Amino acid sequence: MEIKLPDKVRKIIERMEAAGYEAYAVGGCVRDSVIGRVPDDWDITTSANPQQVKALFRHTVDTGIQHGTVTVILEKEGFEVTTYRIDGEYEDGRHPKNVTFTSQLEEDLRRRDFTVNAMAYNERKGLIDVFGGAEDIRNGIIRCVGKAEERFGEDALRMMRAVRFSAQLGYSIEEGTLAAIKAMAGNLKKISAERIRTELVKLLVSPHPDFLRVCYETGIAAAVLPEFAVCMETAQNNPHHCYTVGEHILQSMVHVKCEKTLRLAMLLHDIGKPTMKTTDEDGRDHFHGHASVSADMARKILRRLRFDNDTLRTVERLVLYHDYPVEPTKRSVRRAISKIGEDIFPLLTEVKKADMLAQSAYRREEKEEQLKAVKEVYDEVIKDGDCVSLKMLAITGNDLMEAGMKPGKEMGEVLHRLLEAVLEEPEKNTKEELLRLYEYFL
Repeated sequence: MEIKLPDKVRKIIERMEAAGYEAYAVGGCVRDSVIGRVPDDWDITTSANPQQVKALFRHTVDTGIQHGTVTVILEKEGFEVTTYRIDGEYEDGRHPKNVTFTSQLEEDLRRRDFTVNAMAYNERKGLIDVFGGAEDIRNGIIRCVGKAEERFGEDALRMMRAVRFSAQLGYSIEEGTLAAIKAMAGNLKKISAERIRTELVKLLVSPHPDFLRVCYETGIAAAVLPEFAVCMETAQNNPHHCYTVGEHILQSMVHVKCEKTLRLAMLLHDIGKPTMKTTDEDGRDHFHGHASVSADMARKILRRLRFDNDTLRTVERLVLYHDYPVEPTKRSVRRAISKIGEDIFPLLTEVKKADMLAQSAYRREEKEEQLKAVKEVYDEVIKDGDCVSLKMLAITGNDLMEAGMKPGKEMGEVLHRLLEAVLEEPEKNTKEELLRLYEYFL
């Protein structure tokens, strides 16, 4: 197999080989090249120790020299070059207590997580595939290198990585690897929230976000997202639904655009349903008030996983309003935009559509027509420039002060009353008309 190496990667490898060392592209860049994808970045492994690497290149950075990694800078672009190594005992479930440099490429590849990530390549030797990574790619399998229990004992996060790679590539997880995950999933409780968050987001924005189902089936969800595990076990006996709450969540993620905020909103939009479930005398399930509870739970979950504040606030509002009723009239749409937010409303229409597509076929045509009509009215409101917020009012606090009003709480209340009037009748959004209304309010 021939892989086209970037010119800079080739130059690094050739310079190291000319100095008498071995050097190969390794890991994810080789995997992606074998699959036929363009790698995001390129890593290099070598028999040279860090000091020998540094001696060969003018500009290097000691990014992880204690573990053998030096970043070589060529024309302002960095490439990680890591010495062949054997990892010592993993005491913290993430980092080896010590590393031993080795001259054997196979020993370095042996320490890696999955066979698809344990291949190396250079133009002189071709593909080095000791553990059958290329065959697993052909068969669509994620398999640990060596004993899965050992790999997951070294770093428990590799269990989530197995599911994430499965979702990204559309592969199945090899039987022994899957069994080890089921046996060891509880160890993920020891992993930091930041690392869990990173893997969760990569899974959610993959082509197969519904592979989160595997996290439930293996016990990963119980360890890192127990609220979702409960949803998978909560039935919805209601004509609008044909799935459990959890399966509905999975299907809704499939139906929304591949974007972090939207996928997170779909993951969490019904997360509070299990706590709000009631069943009437006819056996029909109801979840009254679940949107508010879900928004509160979403905020707590996102904080627990150390998401940034912007993501937290956006997702929380999308969850809170995902069931908010909007009629296909300009008045209703203006009021909805004003209440929900100009930045959120366009995203909310996507959330509502994904939510609907993950439901049963009951009244599907009616729901689709309603959403389509609301979207058309929204486009009209935006095109016409209708006022939907205080910043769009034709009058400001300074105008009210010039009219004799003192600044304070009352001024804010007056401005909101003026906005209410304009939401009802947008033609009133002129300075003259709003000052007239202000005089009327006095």
